[in-house]
Amino acid sequence: MNDFLGLSGKTLLVFGVANKKAWPITSAERSPQRAPKWVYVVRSQERRQSVAKLLGPAEIHVCDVEFDDQIARLHGELAAKGHQFAGLLHSIAFADYEGGMKPFHETPRRAFLRAFDISCFSLIALSGALKELLEPDASVVTVSISTTRMASENYGYMAPLKAGLDSSLAFLAKSFSRFSQVRFNAVAPGLLKNERLGRHSGLRRFVPLRRAGHSPQGGRGNPGGGERRRVLAQPAV
Repeated sequence: MNDFLGLSGKTLLVFGVANKKAWPITSAERSPQRAPKWVYVVRSQERRQSVAKLLGPAEIHVCDVEFDDQIARLHGELAAKGHQFAGLLHSIAFADYEGGMKPFHETPRRAFLRAFDISCFSLIALSGALKELLEPDASVVTVSISTTRMASENYGYMAPLKAGLDSSLAFLAKSFSRFSQVRFNAVAPGLLKNERLGRHSGLRRFVPLRRAGHSPQGGRGNPGGGERRRVLAQPAV
């Protein structure tokens, strides 16, 4: 087997499994021969039961990232199992559009802040809480969107949240560079056929795929050569 990603024998931590079309599941399916061990984290016990039907005997933990005590509990569970992760995939996003889409200037404060907490700050919180469980040269990858510079009203207020998520990568990479070589990247896909996209009919035109990355040495766009070219479980385009 050609282990071109260097993941053979490694363990990867995955957040955000919702259904069979979810990024974490397709990433696992497309990894070479499923060589790495995948550890999954979902939001609730109900979600755990539903995705267990898709993942079989996989290790699945529960953590609602809105709550610090649950993040701390997750750390304890993972540490007790002796895990050291070569990669962390953050595929978490949430926005409450109760009452339907509104013009951006009418975005409710409470809904926006909660969505920011779950969709963006959760990456910062998880990275900090689980830093001791990451290998020194681990790869942390989140899922962004193709562009945060295009105002598509049908996407609601998620694009500004993803802009914050993108921006946090450079700061996380800089902060972690004090004690590690952990890389932070965003896979920023064009429009993919999934259940969430179906809710945003105005986004069906093609947008080219973009990837953004930050290594401890800095740099935007293509993370560069050598080891920094690896993006955790990078899906095929």
